[in-house]
Amino acid sequence: MNDCFFQLISLSWLLTSLMESRKQQPTGAAFLLAQLGAHAADRFGERIKRLRLAPRHAGILRIIAKIPSCNQRTLAKRLGVLPSRMVILIDELVGKGLVERKRSTTDRRHSVLILTRRGRAMLEKLSKLAAEHEADLCAGLTAEERNTLAALGRKIVHQQGLTPDVHPGYRKL
Repeated sequence: MNDCFFQLISLSWLLTSLMESRKQQPTGAAFLLAQLGAHAADRFGERIKRLRLAPRHAGILRIIAKIPSCNQRTLAKRLGVLPSRMVILIDELVGKGLVERKRSTTDRRHSVLILTRRGRAMLEKLSKLAAEHEADLCAGLTAEERNTLAALGRKIVHQQGLTPDVHPGYRKL
């Protein structure tokens, strides 16, 4: 009877152990997010290459268009980029004729960043390519699943303390 009792306890312990280890096993969600993120970033970079624009420039154009009276300091802070690096990035966009600096009417120490006509046209092209990119990437999902995926992604972004709509890659520039 003792042997049977100990076997039962051992079996119970083993089953509990297995169940607990399964609870602690990762689902693979973090890896899938990393895998899809890297894949999506690479594909987007390839897609916009024909516009002779890097993804970092595309994101900056989008943010300048979104934030009225945007200046380099505000942009650098939002993106987590060193101000000196932001100067270089904006110089690149100015050189392409996509952005111009205008002296602020409220604070003469700052220049406001404005999209040129060419910059607005480029942003329009980028928006179309981004929509195509999302459609291709999410082709296996229904509209409801896409909405759910986006909502869950925003929830994770918030919980992780990330800046919404800002790629974390800017901090590495």
